[in-house]
Amino acid sequence: MGKKLFSKDFTLVAIGQIISLFGNAAIRFALPLYLLNLTGSSALYGTVTACAFIPAILLSPIGGIVADRVNKRNIMVILDFFTAAVILAFSLLMNEVGLVLLLTVTLMLLYGIAGAYQPSVQASVPALVGQDHFMAANSIINTISSFASLIGPVLGGILYSAYGLEPVLWVCIACFIMSAVMEIFIEIPFQKQASDGGVLKTARTDFAESIRFIRKEKPVIGKTLLVIFGINLFLSAMIIVALPYLVTEVLSIESSQANRLYGFAEGALAAGGLAGGIGAGIFANKLAIHKSGSLVIACAVCVFPISAALILFSSGMVNYIVITVCCFAIMVFSTIFTVQMMSFIQTETPQNLIGKVIAVIFTISMCAQPLGNAFYGVLFEICKGFEYAVVLFSGIVSLIVAISTRNIFKRFSAE
Repeated sequence: MGKKLFSKDFTLVAIGQIISLFGNAAIRFALPLYLLNLTGSSALYGTVTACAFIPAILLSPIGGIVADRVNKRNIMVILDFFTAAVILAFSLLMNEVGLVLLLTVTLMLLYGIAGAYQPSVQASVPALVGQDHFMAANSIINTISSFASLIGPVLGGILYSAYGLEPVLWVCIACFIMSAVMEIFIEIPFQKQASDGGVLKTARTDFAESIRFIRKEKPVIGKTLLVIFGINLFLSAMIIVALPYLVTEVLSIESSQANRLYGFAEGALAAGGLAGGIGAGIFANKLAIHKSGSLVIACAVCVFPISAALILFSSGMVNYIVITVCCFAIMVFSTIFTVQMMSFIQTETPQNLIGKVIAVIFTISMCAQPLGNAFYGVLFEICKGFEYAVVLFSGIVSLIVAISTRNIFKRFSAE
């Protein structure tokens, strides 16, 4: 309980995250944009990014089970080295084999690695800091993630538009190698758990135990999970597909400028996450759980000005500014909500279950992403010329989900 916040090990985890997540943000920005520039198809873009999420969904529960049974430091080191190897392989093969297939496989591997990696990071927080610092520690991890996501697309966009894809790939390889080397020096307290039979049986037992905990012992966590699923399906997925498609293909902005502006828009999303992460840390003691539904309502309300701008304004730059400002605001509110939920879950979950429960939450919430990406990719293709209708639909459904969220946490606080 008396563990301080900025211990040597937590600081190393934080710095390793900055470097690793910067590389992750840059490569995830550059590869799909490269595909979109070559094909101009939102449906193909949506389908490829949807496929990329599938390994993340499959590997996240495994990552959670492993995070509770293997030293979390070793997981981070191995996965960072492996990510560097995947990007190196892509850079060597990109001119040799079919690009769409290679891009899809590479993104699937990258997202799969991230799916297995994140439960280890989140599960290491309770092992490295005292419970009274959970909110602050999660705020720092989220702020780092957002900071890396802010710098990654902006620098990636500048590098990509000036020199093409290859320099972005080499910078990312260097990031993952540096991060892996640094993480070797982290010491995370680890207690070996008894294994129940073979690997598959143990995995099945662990997963069943975490599901039972979420459904029976802490049903409010299950309801929170459904909310996150709904928001990812109807709001996050719309932004992921709409942002590059609207900026680079729909708005009347010159092509090379559009790629750079899209990089800045992704940077604005990350800046919103950064502001939200810092806000969550500053107001940690004032963020009552029963008020968390209002944050989701604020996210949904921010969608409507985007739709209105697409109807009212013909200027590409005016629309771009409205889209960017609204996406920034959505990220501020959603990040505060995410930090609040993660701290709530870590507080309510026993130490021996934390990795598995977080992994289940990541897995089920991530299931929404490929469904949403593919759905909005096709919807934008069908509604060419009427993109505002797709955005409006997203806002209305997200608002319905947000209102139900407020009711869930009001009832929980009243118990």
